[in-house]
Formats: sequence, C-alpha cells, structure tokens
Amino acid sequence: MNDELIYQEHLIPMTRQELIEHLRAALRDKRFEHVLRVEKTAIELAKQYGVDVEAASIAGLCHDYAKQRADEDFIKVIKAKKLDSDLLNYGNAIWHGFVGAEMVKDELGVHDEDILNAIRFHTTGAAYMTKLAQIIYMADYIEPGRDFPAVKKARKLTRQDLGAGVAYQTKHTLLYLIKNNAPIHPQTLATFNAWVPQYGKEID
Repeated sequence: MNDELIYQEHLIPMTRQELIEHLRAALRDKRFEHVLRVEKTAIELAKQYGVDVEAASIAGLCHDYAKQRADEDFIKVIKAKKLDSDLLNYGNAIWHGFVGAEMVKDELGVHDEDILNAIRFHTTGAAYMTKLAQIIYMADYIEPGRDFPAVKKARKLTRQDLGAGVAYQTKHTLLYLIKNNAPIHPQTLATFNAWVPQYGKEID
C-alpha cells in the first residue's frame, strides 16, 4: 500500500515495516486493516495540504495503537501519569486517543508532539489542531472502509477545504452522540464551538 515509504526523519526509532509488525501484533485483523487505510488516506491528504508525509504515515498507523487494550491498562496510565482525572469517567472511545498517545510515546518511542497530538485528538478533535491533527481526524472518518450516510459529503468537503471537513465531522459526531444519549467529552464541545459556526450552511 505505502510499502515504498522509507522513514528517514527519525520520528520513530524503527522502520515502517517494523512499525507495521508491532501493529499487526497489537490489533485484530479488522482494526489492523483500518489503520492501513487511514494511513493511506492521511498520506493523500498530507500531499494535498503540504503536510509532512512521514509524520502523516506514523500518526495514521498509530492512531488506534491502543484501541484493543484492556481498560485496566488505560486506568493505570491515567493514574501513573496524573492525567486529567475526568478521563476516568469515560471509556475506550476516549481513552484510546488521549491515553493511547502516552502508550505510543512510551512503547513505540514517538516523541514528536504534533504526531502525539494528532493521536490524542483523533476522536474528540480540539479547538486548535495543526494541519496534521486535522488530517488524522478526517482520515479516520473518511477512509475507504467507512460506509455511513454522511461519509460521501465528508469526503468531498475534506478534499475541497480541510477545515470544512473538520467542522462537518464534528457537527455530525455531536448529533450522533446526542441521538444515542451518549456522554459528550468537553473537548468535543470545544471543537464544535471553535470549528462549526464559521462554516455555517456549508456543512449542513
């Protein structure tokens, strides 16, 4: 898929192939195939929007690194690193981003904060996101395996205007959470307030 990409920037202390093997061991097949598709989409968006391709590859591959870890693993890291105690009120959907970034740092040796923030924010978004963080947020949402009513428009908007894609995803995620009476992380609301009003009817 992106096998020709050779890591040269020392953003991670391993080759892409070694990272792939780590992920293959950490994830079930369906999730592993998802991260490969997210990487591919992230690289395409990085090339379009002038973002470092190697960073996009690493962030795309690592964004779900912790997705299938036990709850106890996340709780242990939250307490050991004295992360926001409010995280304990949530579950894997939130943890695998915020806490997963700490696992990527400690276990895979990634210390680039732009990459780590892209992993942290790929589910909730953030009021401020770099282009890389926006790309991973959107690549996870629009990768080719995704199939839901809003995805075609999300793909179109993202190719036209990355920020509009971010706003569109955020609005639809919030509507989905409300419809399903699911807890809403404060950062999702902050993302909504920062991104959605400026795009108006463009993202209806």
